[in-house]
Amino acid sequence: MSKPPLVLLHGVGLDHTMWEPAAALLADRFTVLTPDLPGHGSRPPARDGVTLAELADGVAGGIPAGSHLVGFSLGALVAQHLALHRPELVATLTSVSSVCARTPEERASVLARLHTAETDFAASATASLERWYAGSDVAPARVAHTEATLRANDVRSFVNCYRVFATADAELAPDLGAITVRALAVTGENDPGSTPAMTQRLASALPDCRAVVVPEARHMLPVERPEAFVDSLTTFIGECAHA
Repeated sequence: MSKPPLVLLHGVGLDHTMWEPAAALLADRFTVLTPDLPGHGSRPPARDGVTLAELADGVAGGIPAGSHLVGFSLGALVAQHLALHRPELVATLTSVSSVCARTPEERASVLARLHTAETDFAASATASLERWYAGSDVAPARVAHTEATLRANDVRSFVNCYRVFATADAELAPDLGAITVRALAVTGENDPGSTPAMTQRLASALPDCRAVVVPEARHMLPVERPEAFVDSLTTFIGECAHA
């Protein structure tokens, strides 16, 4: 019997390799697919004015129908867009470290980070790594890999994609109630950007969604706590399969 497809979509400025710790724990139960988003990894740079729909269309062709779709951060927004507009691709939807319907204060904060990325990419990368990993016990080699991936970005492409991350939650928010697939929203307790409050907000906006907050974890939950992430994900998928 073939293993069900599980698609993992990474965050802005990263690539498919962020999923390596989690994918290794999932490969015995799923056919794990980890595509790079447009503008990331080996893909060509994203154009000025790129939209969430374009990012979603750029990965949709590689997603088998009926996949368990998992998105991290920007990838979560892409996954939500696909669940809305390509529901035949999505058996379940998991949003990891996702933003949702930012408040004015939250929007001002992310737009300030966007401005930093536009004017001083090196400082932006340093600040991101601090937010993601400060005080964590992630292996230095894994942090160094994340840093190398982040700093290797085409800066203009990164800014174009970061602008989608900074704004597309407002575009999605009015339509989240139309996503009828069973869903999971999971984040780290100490995530300063994709906060537990946002995860609760997302779970309330989706018709059939549970929220899970992993204690003491930061934004890079699948890297920092892969076992806890995988446990939450597989428990959810298993319950959906037996419902």
